[in-house]
Amino acid sequence: MNLYLSSYMIGDHVDRLREMAGGRGARMAIITNALDGIAAEAQLEFARNRFDPDEYFASYGFDPSLIDLRRYGGRQEALRALLQRHRVIWVLGGNTFLLRRAMCESGFDQIIGDLLASGIVYGGWSAGACVAGDSLKAVGIMDEPHAEAAGYLSSEVIWEGLGLVPFTIVPHFESDHAEAPLAAKAVAWAVDQDIEFRSLRDGEVIVVEKNGPPMVLPRAI
Repeated sequence: MNLYLSSYMIGDHVDRLREMAGGRGARMAIITNALDGIAAEAQLEFARNRFDPDEYFASYGFDPSLIDLRRYGGRQEALRALLQRHRVIWVLGGNTFLLRRAMCESGFDQIIGDLLASGIVYGGWSAGACVAGDSLKAVGIMDEPHAEAAGYLSSEVIWEGLGLVPFTIVPHFESDHAEAPLAAKAVAWAVDQDIEFRSLRDGEVIVVEKNGPPMVLPRAI
C-alpha cells in the first residue's frame, strides 16, 4: 500500500510522490467529487481563472484526467477497469462528506484495497486526505456533514473513513489557511474524546510506502 496524504495542494514532497508513481509521465486519475457542492458553472470559472487541476498536476510531471464518481453508480467494475489504467489516484479537497458518499455509491470504497494492493498510489489533499482516515467525526467540525449536491442517491451521512490509516487526519492545522481555526477546534475535540489523530500543517504530508508505518514528512522551511 502506497499513500501520499497532503494537507494542502500537492505538498512539499512532490519528488517523493513521483518516485512512488514510477517517475514523470505517470497517469493520474483525479477524483473531483469533494467539489460537487459547487455549481458546475462556478467550478469552470474557477478553473479558467484561478486553478485548473489538469494544468496544475501536468506542471509537476503527471498525466492527469478528471473522474466524476457519480457516473459510476452501479458500475463498480467499470470504475475498477478505469482506475487500473492509472498509477496514481488523486482526490481533491472540498467537502469530505460529499466525497465519502460518492465513494460509497460508486463502489470506490469496495475496490480501493485491491487497487492499492496492485501498486497504485492513493494521494489527496484536505478532504482527499481526511477520507483516508478511520473516522470523520472530528472532520465534521470543519466540513458540513449534511452537504447536498445533484447526482447522489442518498443524503445519509457516512462517519467512517476508508480506514487506509488507523487514525483521523486533520489538515490545515496551525497554517495560513481559512480553515486553520476550525482545524484547531477539531484537534481540541479529538484530544478531549481521546481519538487518535494526526494533524497536518500545510506543506506537510503523511506517506505510507509498501505497507510500512505512516510517516509525517515536514513542510519545507
